[in-house]
Amino acid sequence: MSTTSNTEAIPTDDPRRNLVVANAGNSNPQHLGVVGDTYTILLSGTDTAGRFTLIDMHVPPGGGPPPHRHDFEETFILLDGELQAIFRGEKRIVRAGETIHIPANAPHQFHNASSDPVRMLCICSPAGQDEFFKEVGTPVATRTTSPPKLDATQEPAFFRKVMELAPKYRTELLKEAK
Repeated sequence: MSTTSNTEAIPTDDPRRNLVVANAGNSNPQHLGVVGDTYTILLSGTDTAGRFTLIDMHVPPGGGPPPHRHDFEETFILLDGELQAIFRGEKRIVRAGETIHIPANAPHQFHNASSDPVRMLCICSPAGQDEFFKEVGTPVATRTTSPPKLDATQEPAFFRKVMELAPKYRTELLKEAK
């Protein structure tokens, strides 16, 4: 068997990068309330040299983001519960044990239409969504702590901020997930 290859050599190890051990239940990860959900950043873009981010998502009944699209890949691994997912206008139920992948630029939305909370892991590649959530989210104490409810004066300001920052993070909010 030949050891010669036409491919480039694998780069050497970068000792400036470290092993990261994340636990959503401890105080090290950043827990953020976003659109009524709680997102815990397990691995940030800084941890992965920008390759991806890993987010533990707690979506209470009625939770989920508005319809949107973005130019990065997104994968959801459902650990507990079930979600209604809308992808390019098609609705389906996704249950614990299932994984869905949203290609870059595709309109989509998820919504917890059940009476139980949903727990899922979200992988965004490349990273960046973690930084968006840090800018728009509200720090909360734990992985399952509900974010503070926005009152009638805070809600428009929050959505204005999201709309202003979305283009910076390659995201577009839509009227409906077509």
